[in-house]
Amino acid sequence: MKEKNKYYSDIQKFEIINVNDGEKYGCLFNHDLVIDEHGNFKSLILNDRRGNGLFFKSAKSFRQIPWNCIKKIGTKTIIIDVDDINEKMIDSYY
Repeated sequence: MKEKNKYYSDIQKFEIINVNDGEKYGCLFNHDLVIDEHGNFKSLILNDRRGNGLFFKSAKSFRQIPWNCIKKIGTKTIIIDVDDINEKMIDSYY
């Protein structure tokens, strides 16, 4: 019987791909997971590095992706289905 559990240590190098537009967001270890008080995953926080490509700017944007938008965790990829309606932009200033 095949085990269905996946551990973060096993999937941290998986690449995140949006099936809606083909956008690649890099590996999971470059992003954050939001976990509730019961240990359940709530959402995925993607660093929004599209644009000028400079990672050291003073303001960063993040995209909060609801966990229900994660469609498949494969052998080397995490497939998400996100459009502008079901994502939330979060701005952070340092």
